[in-house]
Amino acid sequence: AASAGFYITLAADVAVMAPGTHIGAAHPATIGGSPGEQKEGSRTMEEKAASDLAAYARSLAEARGRNVALSDEAVRKSRSFTESEALEAKPPLIDFIAADVNDVIRQLDGRRITRFNDREATLRTAGARVEHLAPNWRQRFLGAIAHPQIAVLLFSLGMLGLTVELWYPGSIVPGVVGGLCLLLAFLAFQVLPIDVTGLLLIALGLGLLVLELKVPSFGALGVGGAVSLILGWIVMMGNTPGVTVNLGLIVPVSLAFAAIFVFLGRLALASQRQPAVTGTAGMAGERGRALTDVPVGGIGTVSVHGEFWSATAHESIPRDTPVEVVAIDGLTLTIRPIERSSPGGSTS
Repeated sequence: AASAGFYITLAADVAVMAPGTHIGAAHPATIGGSPGEQKEGSRTMEEKAASDLAAYARSLAEARGRNVALSDEAVRKSRSFTESEALEAKPPLIDFIAADVNDVIRQLDGRRITRFNDREATLRTAGARVEHLAPNWRQRFLGAIAHPQIAVLLFSLGMLGLTVELWYPGSIVPGVVGGLCLLLAFLAFQVLPIDVTGLLLIALGLGLLVLELKVPSFGALGVGGAVSLILGWIVMMGNTPGVTVNLGLIVPVSLAFAAIFVFLGRLALASQRQPAVTGTAGMAGERGRALTDVPVGGIGTVSVHGEFWSATAHESIPRDTPVEVVAIDGLTLTIRPIERSSPGGSTS
């Protein structure tokens, strides 16, 4: 039992350790930030926290009749003790050593304990039933998504899903899946100790990828965005002991995300730059043939795309004249004649 577990053990009615275990190392530690970022104010706050927790540990040890001096050293000096050292101390830090739960129950039977309110009680544990409480499906689910590597995958999949939906509106499924993955990723980020600097690097990487689509940089912005994503993941989850993400996952996921983002973005922008080929906007510039005479300011009939349209023109157009659509107003086209080339090369 280290850190918070040390205070729980000190406060317990009965303190028990198993063979081969240790207890102590309860000095407060600051989570987040690199060692080089520690300043005088931070050290002062840490000393104040250590002094306060040391006093708390001494009060618990005194109330339980345990070793006050060793409790103070466990906090101020991060000292740890084996099960033998904790039991043989004068006074001891623990009550006894037990090999397993059944051994604990056997040794507790008939033991007299004193509560914090000075009331005494005798424990009767002979024949006690042991119940094992397993996590339910909700707890297992939250525990699974709170893993750093799962959080990275959820965030990347979420961003990809929203990217597809933004570039190709109406896809629906990528947007829904992407939104769910992002929400689950943010839920995991609330549980995991993350560095804000890492999140800013990831945001910078996304911004550079967007600029790669807009600004001709010969791939420099795209490479910078991918590098920023990789560094962001490393920084965001790399400063807390025990919370790490494998580089073998970060690098390929970040590179794949950057490549897919840029590829889909370029396809979307290319399709947006193409002239419209359907609807009213797609009619402009199309060619057809006058089926009737089209007088100036009057209405005639033309054939465009194999369809019959009402048409008007700013000049008189004879029947069977090739025409080009200039504009469209409702269901009426504005047309102009297409000049024909004469055999001699001149136009008529």
